[in-house]
Amino acid sequence: MTLSSEDLINKARLARRYVIETVHHAGAGHLGGPLSAIDLLTYLYFKEMNIDPKNPRNENRDRFVLSKGHSAIGLYSVLALRGYLPVEELKTFDAINSRLQAHPDLNALPGLDMSTGSLGQGISAAVGMALGAKLQNKAFRTYCIVGDGESQEGQVWEAADVASKYRLDNFVAILDYNKLQQFGWNGENGRRKIPVEAPENRWRAFGWHVISIDGHNFEEIEAAFKEAREVKDRPTIIIANTVKGKGVSFMENAYLWHSRVPTNEELANAIKELCVEG
Repeated sequence: MTLSSEDLINKARLARRYVIETVHHAGAGHLGGPLSAIDLLTYLYFKEMNIDPKNPRNENRDRFVLSKGHSAIGLYSVLALRGYLPVEELKTFDAINSRLQAHPDLNALPGLDMSTGSLGQGISAAVGMALGAKLQNKAFRTYCIVGDGESQEGQVWEAADVASKYRLDNFVAILDYNKLQQFGWNGENGRRKIPVEAPENRWRAFGWHVISIDGHNFEEIEAAFKEAREVKDRPTIIIANTVKGKGVSFMENAYLWHSRVPTNEELANAIKELCVEG
């Protein structure tokens, strides 16, 4: 799909509005992590991946796994914008019998390639998809967004080792490096300690091609994915430096907004800041 950076920015703003409105309506859900990943999700689904909402199970489609599954509402909002589901269905989020559960369920909603929620497991499934493509000589690529708090799970590094061992150059992981998790060790000046220090060095040590970017700058996002397509014989990790709660000033860099429901007044203020029509 041919979209300008301005088009992508506008879609990301609308997706952020959907995230906040949906969590407010449901009375439950996560906000900080979905808002930090929205720009990455928007680029993936509107420019990077070979997908077709009208044929979501096409065996030649690119695959995507949201390993940080608690950010599902961010993915659902982008899927709705892309045409995988009606926007109105977002109002059913987290309801009994809804296709939009608090964590992704691939058996419920077309367009999902993996059920996730247990941190660390999603990237392992994504590695398996990429390895399967190699073994079957399939051309599709696999993408996976991992949380930085999630990267404290040992399974993430086991998956990283396997992907490097099998030289999965058809696999791109994206680290949503917002540097803030819901629970963690207290740092200085009232801030939490960063979950994972110097991630570039860690991933490079596992044999990955490493690219560091501003995860909210669409020109840098585009350049990173283009570079990843040129890499041979090793997987790529894009370290996307992001802001938790991005787009709403009073939510940014505040760990309490990891999973807090906004009041009516906070919802109105957030929508006003986003400056986008619903």
